[in-house]
Amino acid sequence: MRYEELTIEGRNAVIEAFRSGKTIDKLFILDGCHDGPINTILREAKKQQDTIIRFVPKERLDQISVTGKHQGVVAYAAAYKYAEVSDILDAAREKDEKPFIFILDNIEDPHNLGAIIRTANMAGAHGVIIAKDRAVGLTATVAKASAGAINYTPVARVTNISRTIDELKKEGIWFVCGDMGGENLYDMDLTSAIGLVIGNEGSGVSRLVREKCDFVASIPTKGDIDSLNASVAAGVMAFEIVRQRNL
Repeated sequence: MRYEELTIEGRNAVIEAFRSGKTIDKLFILDGCHDGPINTILREAKKQQDTIIRFVPKERLDQISVTGKHQGVVAYAAAYKYAEVSDILDAAREKDEKPFIFILDNIEDPHNLGAIIRTANMAGAHGVIIAKDRAVGLTATVAKASAGAINYTPVARVTNISRTIDELKKEGIWFVCGDMGGENLYDMDLTSAIGLVIGNEGSGVSRLVREKCDFVASIPTKGDIDSLNASVAAGVMAFEIVRQRNL
């Protein structure tokens, strides 16, 4: 397994980190703060026993914060564990479900990545695959934007998205990506094992990756601008897949 050090910030993100079983080495809490969420965090921290708890002034939290939005709590996790693609497939098998995977083609904005991981979790996806190069990794900002979903949804990081799609096709997975020139999303059959491909915030899905996809879907819109935010598009497409699977 590959590891990346992780700072976790924000009350919900820290609570979910503890509840998911993540090992927290150090916990920094705003001195004098004892409201409901903070007390919940303290209870969870005491269950781990080895977590070092320190009450510090706001200036100290501001200094160690990466996101600038710590909400009075910052935790240092031992490490974040990246999954393997095989772990994601195993998760689908364990639930006896057809695989549902998000594949992100060079998402660069950490807020978008965090929001997409959150959406993937809520939609029941078995995991998210991201690119190693020219894309954001699992940073503290991503963790906070995911609202804790990062602790429950496996995220694999691969060198080549196109090659990974080829490998997953051998597992019987069909791939759909979003593009303005595609077929109407709501006219498509998305009930099979699905890989949902979301493109870069500016340039969309790259040509090579688009050519690997079995379907190209367009989201009908009526506004005056030409595209949706990447994380919003991911949510619209993901929950159409959920809707069809639940029919």
